Amino acid sequence: MKQQTALEWFMYKVDECENTDDFLDAYNKAKEMEKEQIINAHGNQYRGGFRSNGDFFEQKVTGEQYYNETYNQK
Repeated sequence: MKQQTALEWFMYKVDECENTDDFLDAYNKAKEMEKEQIINAHGNQYRGGFRSNGDFFEQKVTGEQYYNETYNQK
């Protein structure tokens, strides 16, 4: 069986919603699923570059850090 994306899951569940509370519960669950899918897809990666003094740096970035930096901006 193919794994569903958060959007696919939500579209299936929305047909089962009988009221606004059901819809909001499904929506919030889909948002959590999407977050987990993004974090898992990113995994642990390294990024690096050069500082202004010419030194090279490398930094490990977890999926959670990536998600927070990308999607939790205010």
